[in-house]
Amino acid sequence: MRVVLLGAGGYHPNDLRQTACVMLPEVGLVLDAGTGLYRVGRYLQTDYLDIFLTHAHLDHIVGLTYLLEIEHFHPLERVTVHGEVRTLAAVEEHLFAEAVFPKRPQICFQPLRPEVSVSGGGQVRHFPLEHPGGCVGYRIDWLDRNLAYVTDTSAYPHASYRSFLVGVDLLLHECYFPDPYAELAEQTGHSHTSAVAGLARSANVGQLVLVHLNPASADKDPVHLPTAQTIFPATQLGEDYLEIEF
Repeated sequence: MRVVLLGAGGYHPNDLRQTACVMLPEVGLVLDAGTGLYRVGRYLQTDYLDIFLTHAHLDHIVGLTYLLEIEHFHPLERVTVHGEVRTLAAVEEHLFAEAVFPKRPQICFQPLRPEVSVSGGGQVRHFPLEHPGGCVGYRIDWLDRNLAYVTDTSAYPHASYRSFLVGVDLLLHECYFPDPYAELAEQTGHSHTSAVAGLARSANVGQLVLVHLNPASADKDPVHLPTAQTIFPATQLGEDYLEIEF
């Protein structure tokens, strides 16, 4: 199965990365709807989309407004947006407020259940993360493979959500700051390099891809990838358009 990073950055887009959006084209599944969502049309393989939101911060939801363009050029039978009740309420009441964006796309909001079935026989589970305003992570299991997606939280080798990551083939985990900014990472509800790598090693994941990178740095590697690879060698830096087979 193929995972495509449509947006590997956080907070705001820069010349290297759009904000959080990950797509699995073969099963019509999208994780977060940041600015990278405008790229979904070129990867569509299904006549539906299931979009799972982690929380309602703008860098994770603003791409929902881009669905109008996708609807026009790539008509879809169904677009379902999954998220916590408070997340969906924030999207509906604020993002699609008449004064902000009066034309709502043809989408259906679906509050998260303990397990959600998706195409290909996959089962999606969510788990709480610590972040200002709240956030959830996702684990998706198919019969022969699985992945986890964690963004906007502080990582620790024995984090409370570690049990949801154990043994996954692919872990997409935010890494907003390099190690010298570890204290700032904790203060803002974000992660730093060695902590994410230590968590991946502790959870015995197959491979780690660092996402939700800080756009304030013009460096292609704003979190110092070699630090992570020293701790967990199977680590890769998230880049827009990166495609991962797992």
